Amino acid sequence: MQKTLVEISRATLDVYNYEEDGLNVYEFDARECSAPQPMVNTQVVLQSLKNENDILRVYFFHEPVPLFEKVSQNFTYLSKELDDGEYLVEFRKKV
Repeated sequence: MQKTLVEISRATLDVYNYEEDGLNVYEFDARECSAPQPMVNTQVVLQSLKNENDILRVYFFHEPVPLFEKVSQNFTYLSKELDDGEYLVEFRKKV
């Protein structure tokens, strides 16, 4: 799998795009960021998701519960705690 750095207007973090199991994946790492950068970048990149085959994966240093409340009307999410106590959250557009 080859990850490609993509430019997304208003995103301040490096966002990568790749295909995995027929899905169009956007991904970035927000573990080294401070508020509000993770939330703002997530909301910006979520606007790039167009259909059920597009997903966003974000690495966070904590579970972003306030973000879930902001996006839950239009997106589903799956949050997984990693072995090191950080989180990987996968977002999908509701169809």
